[in-house]
Amino acid sequence: MSKHDKKELVIIGAGPGGYAAAFHAADLGIKVTLIDPEVNPGGVCLYRGCIPSKALLHLAKTKEEAMKAVDWGLEFEEPKIDLKKIAKWKENVVEQLTEGLGQLSKSRNIEYIQGKARFTGENELQINPDEEGKYKIKFENAILATGSSPISLPNVKIDHDNIWDSADALELKDVPKKLLVIGGGYIGLELGSVYASLGSKVSVAEMSEGFLPGTDRDLVKVFEKKKSFEEVFFKTKVVKANLTKKEVEVTLEVKEEEHQKKFDCVLVAVGRKPNTGNLNLDKIGISPNENGFIQVDQKRQTKLKHIFAIGDLTGEPMLAHKASHEGRIAAEVIAGKKGSGYDPKAIPAIVFTNPELAWCGLTETEAKEKGRKVKVVKFPWAASGRAAAIGEHEGFTKLLIDPETEVILGGAAVGKNAGSLIPELALAIEMGSTASDLSLTIHPHPTLSETIMESAELIFGGATHYKKS
Repeated sequence: MSKHDKKELVIIGAGPGGYAAAFHAADLGIKVTLIDPEVNPGGVCLYRGCIPSKALLHLAKTKEEAMKAVDWGLEFEEPKIDLKKIAKWKENVVEQLTEGLGQLSKSRNIEYIQGKARFTGENELQINPDEEGKYKIKFENAILATGSSPISLPNVKIDHDNIWDSADALELKDVPKKLLVIGGGYIGLELGSVYASLGSKVSVAEMSEGFLPGTDRDLVKVFEKKKSFEEVFFKTKVVKANLTKKEVEVTLEVKEEEHQKKFDCVLVAVGRKPNTGNLNLDKIGISPNENGFIQVDQKRQTKLKHIFAIGDLTGEPMLAHKASHEGRIAAEVIAGKKGSGYDPKAIPAIVFTNPELAWCGLTETEAKEKGRKVKVVKFPWAASGRAAAIGEHEGFTKLLIDPETEVILGGAAVGKNAGSLIPELALAIEMGSTASDLSLTIHPHPTLSETIMESAELIFGGATHYKKS
């Protein structure tokens, strides 16, 4: 396809939303042009986000498991940290996956343009607008999938050496002796856990009254029992961070009183914002809302029916699997498939710390805020044979059930590999399953999945391995 041809479908951004849309559209017979600054598809998720962070978290959990094994009669020497080798392994994982996506793109005959794009009209884009060799292309349909980027703080300037954003933290340039993580959300906790495992004394500053604001507190309490952080500062605002010759001096404000603390490095992990600023949206009459998100309908169409937006651009939750789902919907709508629309009952969320926290559907926090009556049942992992066999005693599995219909409205789990339980709960919610459906489904023994079955049994009284007091 020549750059002078009118493109049937242009997708701006090749992250999990963009490449999922591109691959599905190509499979449906649409000629696709995919545009992204990287040499291969993958986006932030693969290059500087989900995949490298989960690789490092796996390493951290492996170390923690080895150290814990001494209680079971298996003793190892203290692990030696080879930072360069770890970084190389992490990069190999990223390279393998992104090159694989590049091959999948070619096998589908997708035109891949390495570059940036912005609108010059409702059916026209300029490629590489800030570089030499720029040119324009025309298109029939477009999907915006440019993702998000880290939020910055006004008085904390990222210098990429001592004051980091999440991408800097994943580069593994150094393991600082003392690290402050600003932000107690999932990014801060995951990366903080990695550096604590590598040997840093990690402290966390969070403006709210606890980790993971908005998450059910009973899940968070299990994490707090096992957290490996040096100091935690809740209800705390970071006023400024001044870089000296050797340290970063941070001013913390607690109850209107300021305190100074010194750290070797600071990681800013206070959230992410949608990448809409460089698209020239004003040229096509699309205005993001006050939070920077683009308004779309159930088909992921903007006010211009031939221009779609997906993923982090369309609002919370800003998760890769949500973006992929939206991308496939947009592709189907463009292909003319009837009935396509975005209407999930449950979007799973997982925090990949140790222990893992995972949930989907209605949460207990949301139920209280909405005044929704629910029956909450919890099965403690202390009563699970599988949990005992892997040394996991603090976790639990929880169901939120409609008290009249017994329909599953939400579910959560916390503990080792808790995230592996959530897909079953998400499917149960999407299918409108009841507690009876889950309790009567035979689950394999001994597995953690049995805790879902036994949680459902609790609505009818006692479970096989647990009797409520």
